[in-house]
Amino acid sequence: MISPTTFRKVLFSALGLSLAIYACTARAEDKPVKANEVKIKDITLKIPSNWKSAPPSNNLRLAQFVIPAVKGDKEPAELVVSSFGGTGGGMAANISRWVGQFVADKNRKVKVTQGESKLGKYVFADLSGTYNKSIGPPFLRKTKAVPDSRMLGVILAVEGKAYYFLKLTGPNKTVSSAADELRAAFGANAKDEKPFEQ
Repeated sequence: MISPTTFRKVLFSALGLSLAIYACTARAEDKPVKANEVKIKDITLKIPSNWKSAPPSNNLRLAQFVIPAVKGDKEPAELVVSSFGGTGGGMAANISRWVGQFVADKNRKVKVTQGESKLGKYVFADLSGTYNKSIGPPFLRKTKAVPDSRMLGVILAVEGKAYYFLKLTGPNKTVSSAADELRAAFGANAKDEKPFEQ
């Protein structure tokens, strides 16, 4: 038989150990992810270190990154950076094209804002619903309908240079978790944004 005094000592020791483990775990999860500066032609982005650089899958892309899936998602998200020289067709036309990549049903949500960062003025398109994901080379125009998707599209106007397009797509949860980091990558702040005016 264990004495009540010994039992209490064992219980409090175990409780103390559990609290210590919890505290360490909480600190590890709360620790901000380090960002690395990545220069892409005229712009320098602050990319979180856990976003892995990948070789561009076609010659229309300047850079691309893989964002790890969060709990509950099976697929990672992807950030693509492009620039086609000049305005690349203009802001309104590109936003319309992005909106058109989502199935036009009751689940489609569209929010477009505008703001200004140190890199230049920008438009931020937040789209969700069923995404017609491109499959294979762009010229084939093959797509696959992927429900519960989200896209964060940025058109960044670098004065005297060109428009840069940052397109983050993937499962809703994973893209949502990366929204603040995407804005931070080019120095934007959601609180300073206003509704987009064409």
